[in-house]
Amino acid sequence: MSKYISILFLFFLSFKSFSYWQQRVEYKIKIDFDHKNHQFIGNQSLNYFNNSPDTLTKVFFHLYFNAFQPGSMMDVRSRSLPDPDRRVMDRISKLNKNEIGFHEINKIQQNGEDLNHHIQGTILEVELIKPLLPNQSTSLYLEYFSQVPAQIRRSGRNNKEGIDYSMAQWFPKMAEYDKNGWHANPYIAREFYAPWGDFDVSISIHKNYIIGATGILLNKIKEGNKFIWNFEAKNVHDFVWAADPDYIHDILKVDSENLELHFYYQNTNSEMVNNWKRLQDDTADAFRYLNKKFGKYPYSKYSVIQGGDGGMEYPMATLITGERSYPSLLSVTIHEVLHSWYQMVLGTNESYLAWMDEGFTSFAQNITFHDEFNEIYNLDSINPLKGSYSRYYNFIETGLEEPLSTHSDHFSTNQAYGVGSYTKGAIFLMQLGYIIGEDKLFHGLRRYYNEWKFKHPDEYDFLRIMEKESEIELDWYLDYWVKTTHQIDYSLQIKEKQNDKISIYVNRIGKMPMPIELEVLYDDLSFENYYIPLSIMRGEKENKFIQLDDWEWVNKSYQINLNISDKKIKKIEINPSGKMADIDKSNNVINFE
Repeated sequence: MSKYISILFLFFLSFKSFSYWQQRVEYKIKIDFDHKNHQFIGNQSLNYFNNSPDTLTKVFFHLYFNAFQPGSMMDVRSRSLPDPDRRVMDRISKLNKNEIGFHEINKIQQNGEDLNHHIQGTILEVELIKPLLPNQSTSLYLEYFSQVPAQIRRSGRNNKEGIDYSMAQWFPKMAEYDKNGWHANPYIAREFYAPWGDFDVSISIHKNYIIGATGILLNKIKEGNKFIWNFEAKNVHDFVWAADPDYIHDILKVDSENLELHFYYQNTNSEMVNNWKRLQDDTADAFRYLNKKFGKYPYSKYSVIQGGDGGMEYPMATLITGERSYPSLLSVTIHEVLHSWYQMVLGTNESYLAWMDEGFTSFAQNITFHDEFNEIYNLDSINPLKGSYSRYYNFIETGLEEPLSTHSDHFSTNQAYGVGSYTKGAIFLMQLGYIIGEDKLFHGLRRYYNEWKFKHPDEYDFLRIMEKESEIELDWYLDYWVKTTHQIDYSLQIKEKQNDKISIYVNRIGKMPMPIELEVLYDDLSFENYYIPLSIMRGEKENKFIQLDDWEWVNKSYQINLNISDKKIKKIEINPSGKMADIDKSNNVINFE
């Protein structure tokens, strides 16, 4: 019997170790950049590792620059939305031939043999000569000729602040293949998803340029009138760089965190320079705080680079516009830095789970503002996301809300995507803290980060971590808040009042059930807190409240009987913290004065 059990145990361990897998890629990229024509010749060698249980006969690459051409899917989509991104609008449709972006694929090989390929917009589809078997790797080689588009969205040349090159999504990038198959989504304007890997990138560019980039600069070699900048980045899923001859480059070492912070910006005016100098110590303070609050940043370098069209996150770096007031500059920097936790290290499929990327980042941003920089941002002491709740309430009145489970490119409006992914995604976490307790929430966030970093967790992986931490069943919360647009709305109603007793109803008006916190305030300003858990939670959060019986969600009303013989009640209120996103607060209070 013991031998049989040992065999089963070994089988279980073997099954568990192979139940999760992810693909991997190793890039070696070399480009020769012609800054006069905004073009470059490139070649890249890739080792692609198929760690899946499937045999692959094709592979796919993203060619993001192809989106910046009149008639592209990004162009058409922008011109057909009722509320197009103001940075895009119809600008792509007006690009001249020397302003568009493109990748021309001149050669693609597998183990030295030419491959058939097909380009459809921003997707390169490649047929493999030799199928790639499970747990095998293959070598791919590409040669290409590319043109950098005029800066419109994220990538491009000569942005509005005069930065010459913002080189995001600039190379043929391997698409992700996971348990759900290939994710060869065309580039419409939204999010990204790619396998982890190592990058060895060499950029030959005119000697006057200064480059900020993902990774560590290994060397910089002069060759004629150019320098070859060689960067290395390990265990990342993208690589960004920017170049300008006028960059100021400052370095701040944060020894306590084993971290170097790099800042690249222009000397536009004295106020801007002062803001960027001030930003450096505050960014260091932010990293110290974030490492403790959300988990340790795993790399030894991070670069804040002036460029792009607003703010966009990349591994070990961000591109941000820099001509801002100081609160705005610090805000965008911290937001993009936090994406190092919620996307760059966790790597969710943000096309489908943008709320786990932008929403979690926005939540953490507000927590950081409140705890570290509240003298600048002055957030509410009880609910630092009070402004997010207000945006959510205002938005749902428009009738444009769509489920958070909507693919990020398929929202019917930009507003629905933005409020959903950023705002409702942030409320997801704050409200989760209301359900399971804030201590459990933050302990769970650190555990989630540490257990799932450098993987590709989805919403269920996150949920299971929180269920283990809280010992509360949470599938109902995900089902309602993410997969539907059902709303939370509760009211209070007096059922009966006698001399020493009062009976009240808590009524569920909205379709989404929630556990209820109720506060009874007496005329001497003392108070009692009551807590009504949902039966479908199969547990309750730790608190010092007076716990009442479970509420079966099918019942629309819940009766509470209060003894008022000792004190006079001043007010009864549900959701006094405001952390439950009740859409109508006018019926949450009964005043007795």
